[in-house]
Amino acid sequence: MQTIGFIGLGVMGKSMARNLLRAGYSLVVYTRTKEKAEDLLAEGAVWKETVKDVAEAADVVMTMVGEPQDVEHVYFGDDGILKHAKRGAYVIDFTTSKPSLAIRIYEAAKEKGIYALDAPVSGGDIGARNGTLSIMVGGDMEAFSACMPLFSHVGKNIVWQGKAGAGQHTKMCNQIAIATNMIGVCEALVYAEKAGLDPERVLQSISQGAASSWSLSYLAPRMLAGDFAPGFYVKHFIKDMGIALAEAETLGLSLPGLKLAKQLYESLAERGEEQSGTQALYKWYKEW
Repeated sequence: MQTIGFIGLGVMGKSMARNLLRAGYSLVVYTRTKEKAEDLLAEGAVWKETVKDVAEAADVVMTMVGEPQDVEHVYFGDDGILKHAKRGAYVIDFTTSKPSLAIRIYEAAKEKGIYALDAPVSGGDIGARNGTLSIMVGGDMEAFSACMPLFSHVGKNIVWQGKAGAGQHTKMCNQIAIATNMIGVCEALVYAEKAGLDPERVLQSISQGAASSWSLSYLAPRMLAGDFAPGFYVKHFIKDMGIALAEAETLGLSLPGLKLAKQLYESLAERGEEQSGTQALYKWYKEW
Protein backbone atom coordinates (compact mmCIF):
# COMPACT_ATOMS: atom_id res chain seq x y z
CA MET A 1 0.00 0.00 0.00
CA GLN A 2 2.64 2.49 -1.02
CA THR A 3 0.67 4.48 -3.58
CA ILE A 4 -2.71 5.90 -2.70
CA GLY A 5 -5.12 7.31 -5.24
CA PHE A 6 -7.59 9.91 -4.01
CA ILE A 7 -10.59 10.98 -6.09
CA GLY A 8 -12.61 13.99 -4.93
CA LEU A 9 -10.89 16.96 -3.28
CA GLY A 10 -13.73 18.94 -1.76
CA VAL A 11 -14.00 20.46 1.70
CA MET A 12 -13.22 17.17 3.43
CA GLY A 13 -11.50 15.09 0.76
CA LYS A 14 -8.61 17.50 0.31
CA SER A 15 -7.74 17.52 4.01
CA MET A 16 -7.96 13.72 4.20
CA ALA A 17 -5.68 13.38 1.19
CA ARG A 18 -3.23 15.89 2.67
CA ASN A 19 -2.99 13.93 5.92
CA LEU A 20 -2.09 10.78 3.98
CA LEU A 21 0.49 12.67 1.93
CA ARG A 22 2.07 14.08 5.09
CA ALA A 23 2.14 10.58 6.57
CA GLY A 24 4.60 9.63 3.84
CA TYR A 25 2.48 7.86 1.26
CA SER A 26 2.84 8.50 -2.45
CA LEU A 27 -0.37 10.22 -3.52
CA VAL A 28 -1.97 10.46 -6.95
CA VAL A 29 -5.11 12.56 -7.24
CA TYR A 30 -7.98 13.44 -9.52
CA THR A 31 -10.87 15.82 -9.08
CA ARG A 32 -13.16 17.43 -11.64
CA THR A 33 -11.68 20.90 -11.11
CA LYS A 34 -7.89 20.70 -11.20
CA GLU A 35 -7.49 24.07 -9.46
CA LYS A 36 -8.74 22.42 -6.26
CA ALA A 37 -5.69 20.16 -6.34
CA GLU A 38 -3.01 22.80 -6.93
CA ASP A 39 -1.92 23.19 -3.30
CA LEU A 40 -1.67 19.40 -2.88
CA LEU A 41 0.39 19.17 -6.06
CA ALA A 42 2.72 21.81 -4.64
CA GLU A 43 3.15 19.59 -1.58
CA GLY A 44 4.11 16.54 -3.65
CA ALA A 45 0.93 14.88 -4.88
CA VAL A 46 0.85 13.76 -8.52
CA TRP A 47 -2.00 14.78 -10.80
CA LYS A 48 -3.80 12.23 -12.96
CA GLU A 49 -6.02 13.24 -15.84
CA THR A 50 -8.74 10.61 -15.34
CA VAL A 51 -10.24 8.23 -12.81
CA LYS A 52 -8.81 5.41 -14.95
CA ASP A 53 -5.28 6.80 -14.57
CA VAL A 54 -5.66 6.93 -10.78
CA ALA A 55 -6.99 3.37 -10.63
CA GLU A 56 -4.15 2.00 -12.74
CA ALA A 57 -1.47 3.74 -10.68
CA ALA A 58 -2.64 3.09 -7.12
CA ASP A 59 -2.50 0.23 -4.66
CA VAL A 60 -5.41 1.79 -2.75
CA VAL A 61 -8.07 3.97 -4.37
CA MET A 62 -10.08 6.27 -2.09
CA THR A 63 -13.13 8.23 -3.13
CA MET A 64 -14.85 11.20 -1.51
CA VAL A 65 -17.35 12.54 -4.03
CA GLY A 66 -20.73 14.23 -3.75
CA GLU A 67 -23.73 12.13 -4.71
CA PRO A 68 -24.55 8.43 -5.12
CA GLN A 69 -24.63 8.94 -8.89
CA ASP A 70 -21.09 10.29 -8.69
CA VAL A 71 -20.03 7.18 -6.76
CA GLU A 72 -21.67 4.96 -9.35
CA HIS A 73 -19.92 6.78 -12.18
CA VAL A 74 -16.42 6.65 -10.71
CA TYR A 75 -16.73 2.96 -9.85
CA PHE A 76 -18.77 1.52 -12.73
CA GLY A 77 -18.12 3.91 -15.65
CA ASP A 78 -16.14 2.84 -18.70
CA ASP A 79 -13.11 4.66 -17.28
CA GLY A 80 -14.10 3.71 -13.75
CA ILE A 81 -12.20 2.23 -10.86
CA LEU A 82 -13.47 -1.33 -11.05
CA LYS A 83 -12.52 -1.72 -14.69
CA HIS A 84 -8.98 -0.48 -14.20
CA ALA A 85 -7.83 -1.13 -10.62
CA LYS A 86 -5.15 -3.72 -10.07
CA ARG A 87 -6.07 -7.19 -8.90
CA GLY A 88 -5.43 -7.22 -5.15
CA ALA A 89 -6.01 -3.47 -4.83
CA TYR A 90 -8.18 -1.93 -2.13
CA VAL A 91 -10.97 0.53 -2.89
CA ILE A 92 -12.42 2.66 -0.09
CA ASP A 93 -15.45 4.89 -0.55
CA PHE A 94 -15.65 7.63 2.09
CA THR A 95 -18.70 9.23 0.46
CA THR A 96 -22.00 9.05 2.28
CA SER A 97 -24.01 7.00 -0.18
CA LYS A 98 -26.65 4.28 -0.51
CA PRO A 99 -26.05 1.00 1.36
CA SER A 100 -27.32 -0.90 -1.68
CA LEU A 101 -24.69 0.79 -3.87
CA ALA A 102 -21.96 -0.13 -1.38
CA ILE A 103 -23.05 -3.76 -1.67
CA ARG A 104 -22.97 -3.58 -5.48
CA ILE A 105 -19.44 -2.17 -5.40
CA TYR A 106 -18.33 -4.88 -2.97
CA GLU A 107 -19.75 -7.70 -5.07
CA ALA A 108 -18.36 -6.37 -8.36
CA ALA A 109 -14.96 -5.77 -6.78
CA LYS A 110 -14.84 -9.27 -5.31
CA GLU A 111 -15.38 -10.78 -8.76
CA LYS A 112 -12.25 -8.95 -9.93
CA GLY A 113 -10.08 -9.81 -6.92
CA ILE A 114 -10.36 -6.31 -5.50
CA TYR A 115 -11.12 -5.55 -1.83
CA ALA A 116 -13.89 -2.98 -1.30
CA LEU A 117 -14.86 -1.10 1.88
CA ASP A 118 -17.62 1.44 2.44
CA ALA A 119 -16.27 3.89 5.00
CA PRO A 120 -18.36 7.05 5.39
CA VAL A 121 -17.05 9.60 7.85
CA SER A 122 -18.32 12.15 10.34
CA GLY A 123 -16.62 15.14 11.92
CA GLY A 124 -16.87 17.84 9.28
CA ASP A 125 -14.10 20.05 8.00
CA ILE A 126 -12.51 20.31 11.46
CA GLY A 127 -12.24 16.54 11.83
CA ALA A 128 -10.90 16.19 8.30
CA ARG A 129 -8.17 18.79 8.88
CA ASN A 130 -7.16 17.39 12.25
CA GLY A 131 -7.31 13.73 11.23
CA THR A 132 -9.89 13.02 13.93
CA LEU A 133 -12.85 11.83 11.87
CA SER A 134 -15.17 9.07 12.96
CA ILE A 135 -15.02 6.34 10.31
CA MET A 136 -17.77 3.73 9.99
CA VAL A 137 -16.63 0.77 7.94
CA GLY A 138 -18.46 -2.01 6.12
CA GLY A 139 -16.86 -4.92 4.27
CA ASP A 140 -14.63 -7.89 5.08
CA MET A 141 -12.88 -7.74 8.43
CA GLU A 142 -9.60 -8.81 6.79
CA ALA A 143 -9.71 -5.84 4.41
CA PHE A 144 -10.59 -3.51 7.27
CA SER A 145 -7.61 -4.75 9.29
CA ALA A 146 -5.28 -4.34 6.31
CA CYS A 147 -6.40 -0.74 5.79
CA MET A 148 -6.35 0.26 9.44
CA PRO A 149 -2.94 1.99 9.17
CA LEU A 150 -4.42 4.22 6.45
CA PHE A 151 -7.57 4.95 8.40
CA SER A 152 -5.48 5.94 11.41
CA HIS A 153 -4.10 8.95 9.51
CA VAL A 154 -7.52 10.40 8.75
CA GLY A 155 -9.58 9.38 11.78
CA LYS A 156 -9.54 8.50 15.47
CA ASN A 157 -12.82 6.71 16.10
CA ILE A 158 -12.57 3.88 13.56
CA VAL A 159 -15.09 1.06 13.92
CA TRP A 160 -15.79 -1.98 11.74
CA GLN A 161 -19.58 -2.22 11.60
CA GLY A 162 -20.04 -5.47 9.66
CA LYS A 163 -20.54 -6.69 6.13
CA ALA A 164 -20.67 -4.50 3.02
CA GLY A 165 -23.22 -1.70 3.39
CA ALA A 166 -22.98 -1.65 7.18
CA GLY A 167 -20.81 1.46 7.14
CA GLN A 168 -23.40 3.33 5.11
CA HIS A 169 -26.25 2.17 7.33
CA THR A 170 -24.29 3.40 10.37
CA LYS A 171 -23.79 6.78 8.70
CA MET A 172 -27.55 6.98 8.24
CA CYS A 173 -27.89 6.53 12.01
CA ASN A 174 -25.40 9.36 12.44
CA GLN A 175 -27.30 11.70 10.13
CA ILE A 176 -30.65 10.86 11.72
CA ALA A 177 -29.24 11.80 15.14
CA ILE A 178 -27.74 15.05 13.82
CA ALA A 179 -30.86 16.14 11.92
CA THR A 180 -33.13 16.73 14.89
CA ASN A 181 -30.22 17.82 17.06
CA MET A 182 -29.60 20.73 14.68
CA ILE A 183 -33.21 21.81 15.14
CA GLY A 184 -32.73 21.71 18.90
CA VAL A 185 -29.50 23.72 18.75
CA CYS A 186 -31.09 26.47 16.65
CA GLU A 187 -34.21 26.63 18.78
CA ALA A 188 -32.17 26.81 21.99
CA LEU A 189 -30.19 29.78 20.66
CA VAL A 190 -33.21 31.75 19.46
CA TYR A 191 -34.97 31.05 22.77
CA ALA A 192 -31.93 32.35 24.67
CA GLU A 193 -31.94 35.55 22.64
CA LYS A 194 -35.68 36.12 23.03
CA ALA A 195 -35.34 35.59 26.77
CA GLY A 196 -32.73 38.35 26.92
CA LEU A 197 -29.82 36.04 27.72
CA ASP A 198 -26.27 36.16 26.39
CA PRO A 199 -26.24 33.17 23.99
CA GLU A 200 -22.49 32.65 24.31
CA ARG A 201 -22.79 32.49 28.07
CA VAL A 202 -25.70 30.08 27.70
CA LEU A 203 -23.48 27.84 25.58
CA GLN A 204 -20.90 27.77 28.36
CA SER A 205 -23.49 26.10 30.55
CA ILE A 206 -25.48 23.83 28.28
CA SER A 207 -22.63 22.59 26.08
CA GLN A 208 -21.09 20.89 29.12
CA GLY A 209 -24.26 19.33 30.49
CA ALA A 210 -26.79 16.74 29.40
CA ALA A 211 -27.53 18.73 26.21
CA SER A 212 -23.93 18.50 25.01
CA SER A 213 -23.32 17.49 21.40
CA TRP A 214 -20.82 18.10 18.63
CA SER A 215 -23.26 20.45 16.91
CA LEU A 216 -23.76 22.46 20.10
CA SER A 217 -20.03 22.73 20.80
CA TYR A 218 -18.69 23.37 17.29
CA LEU A 219 -21.54 24.67 15.14
CA ALA A 220 -23.49 26.83 17.59
CA PRO A 221 -20.50 29.23 18.01
CA ARG A 222 -20.33 29.52 14.21
CA MET A 223 -24.03 30.37 14.12
CA LEU A 224 -23.57 33.16 16.65
CA ALA A 225 -20.54 34.49 14.75
CA GLY A 226 -22.46 34.57 11.47
CA ASP A 227 -20.06 32.02 9.98
CA PHE A 228 -22.04 29.86 7.60
CA ALA A 229 -19.13 28.61 5.48
CA PRO A 230 -19.51 24.90 4.71
CA GLY A 231 -17.89 22.30 6.86
CA PHE A 232 -20.65 20.14 5.42
CA TYR A 233 -22.96 21.46 2.71
CA VAL A 234 -26.71 21.91 3.17
CA LYS A 235 -27.25 20.25 -0.23
CA HIS A 236 -25.32 17.15 0.86
CA PHE A 237 -27.19 16.93 4.14
CA ILE A 238 -30.50 17.01 2.26
CA LYS A 239 -29.17 14.18 0.08
CA ASP A 240 -28.21 12.15 3.14
CA MET A 241 -31.58 12.66 4.80
CA GLY A 242 -33.29 11.54 1.60
CA ILE A 243 -31.26 8.32 1.59
CA ALA A 244 -32.06 7.72 5.26
CA LEU A 245 -35.78 8.24 4.72
CA ALA A 246 -35.79 5.88 1.74
CA GLU A 247 -33.93 3.22 3.73
CA ALA A 248 -36.28 3.72 6.68
CA GLU A 249 -39.25 3.14 4.41
CA THR A 250 -37.83 -0.19 3.22
CA LEU A 251 -37.38 -1.14 6.89
CA GLY A 252 -40.97 -0.21 7.69
CA LEU A 253 -39.96 2.71 9.92
CA SER A 254 -41.62 6.10 10.38
CA LEU A 255 -39.15 8.86 11.30
CA PRO A 256 -41.14 12.09 11.81
CA GLY A 257 -38.21 14.01 13.30
CA LEU A 258 -36.08 13.30 10.25
CA LYS A 259 -38.91 14.27 7.91
CA LEU A 260 -39.28 17.62 9.66
CA ALA A 261 -35.54 18.32 9.52
CA LYS A 262 -35.45 17.54 5.80
CA GLN A 263 -38.39 19.88 5.18
CA LEU A 264 -36.66 22.71 7.06
CA TYR A 265 -33.40 22.22 5.19
CA GLU A 266 -35.20 22.05 1.85
CA SER A 267 -36.87 25.36 2.71
CA LEU A 268 -33.43 26.74 3.54
CA ALA A 269 -32.03 25.55 0.20
CA GLU A 270 -34.93 27.16 -1.66
CA ARG A 271 -33.80 30.45 -0.12
CA GLY A 272 -30.39 30.07 -1.76
CA GLU A 273 -28.48 28.41 1.07
CA GLU A 274 -27.74 24.99 -0.46
CA GLN A 275 -24.01 25.81 -0.70
CA SER A 276 -23.85 26.96 2.93
CA GLY A 277 -22.84 24.86 5.89
CA THR A 278 -25.50 22.97 7.81
CA GLN A 279 -25.29 25.55 10.63
CA ALA A 280 -27.12 27.93 8.26
CA LEU A 281 -30.35 26.42 9.58
CA TYR A 282 -30.02 29.13 12.22
CA LYS A 283 -30.80 31.68 9.49
CA TRP A 284 -34.16 30.00 8.87
CA TYR A 285 -35.11 30.82 12.46
CA LYS A 286 -33.53 34.27 12.55
CA GLU A 287 -34.29 35.73 9.14
CA TRP A 288 -37.49 34.10 7.96
